[in-house]
Amino acid sequence: MSLFRDDGVVLRTQKLGEADRIITLLTRGHGRVRAVARGVRRTKSKFGARLEPFSHVDVQFFARGSELVGRGLPLCTQSETIAPYGGRIVTDYARYTAGTAMLETAERFTDHEGEPAVQQYLLLVGGLRSLSRGEHAPHLVLDAFLLRSLAVNGYAPSFDACARCGLPGPNRFFSVAAGGVICGDCRVPGSVVPSAEAIGLLSALLTGDWPAAEACEARHVREGSGLVSAYLHWHLERGLRSLRYVEK
Repeated sequence: MSLFRDDGVVLRTQKLGEADRIITLLTRGHGRVRAVARGVRRTKSKFGARLEPFSHVDVQFFARGSELVGRGLPLCTQSETIAPYGGRIVTDYARYTAGTAMLETAERFTDHEGEPAVQQYLLLVGGLRSLSRGEHAPHLVLDAFLLRSLAVNGYAPSFDACARCGLPGPNRFFSVAAGGVICGDCRVPGSVVPSAEAIGLLSALLTGDWPAAEACEARHVREGSGLVSAYLHWHLERGLRSLRYVEK
């Protein structure tokens, strides 16, 4: 029997029995973890209020073996709030839908429980912090998060040099299967010809050039979001359920 302590973000919750919940978290040190929180659905439980989606918490786990993730689910025995991002996110539809898509993305990219995914964890914390503070438009924060999540998981799209032969850009065509922009010689069936502004927007979001991203017209933002969605769908092999509700 062992105690573990870690900080993490609550991704989702599921009812268990009459008063318990299964809490799924993305933690700093142990990656994605599912744990049972007992009694948290009771009205008087202050513990349960800290374990809602979007919450950034310091959590103590009790596991029956020497590893946190083993045969059975560990127990979540204590939690302290680090940042209650959900308070400002759930009251605004645009922030809420963008945040929900971010939580689902983080869970999909950490499909092996117990494996550390520090970069994904830090991206999620940063993205939720930006959403809750209203630093940028929610759909831009989401697209930036999706692009960077793809990048840290080894699927960084190219927005300048040809993704196939490396020919310096700008290049006209874009192919999700090829890995981003491609030149005329490397063009493959299914390639599209996006506007230069949409490609510039996505490059700015990936590198964190917010002034350039926020200067884009709405039509180019919508076009860029479509490319991000298609690229993410290709690499996840199925789309995000929550993405269809995001306001563009």
